[in-house]
Amino acid sequence: MADEHTMAARVRGVTSASVSSLEALPPLLTVSEVAVTLRTSRKAVYAMVERGQLPGITRIGRRLLVRRDDLVSFLDERRDPRS
Repeated sequence: MADEHTMAARVRGVTSASVSSLEALPPLLTVSEVAVTLRTSRKAVYAMVERGQLPGITRIGRRLLVRRDDLVSFLDERRDPRS
């Protein structure tokens, strides 16, 4: 049986291939898109938001979105300098 992350990504039409290029993503990402990009679950993304570990959070009503450019900067800052 597929895990929650895979099922949510399939439901939303998000796959690993569709987020292979971060620049091709829309300026505001859904929790599912962030989860696929970070190769984690939606639940883990929500936990990161609650702990203040994820930058660029925008809330529109009950909807939670993440600014793509802030996510890219966040990932660049945490990149292993040896890679």
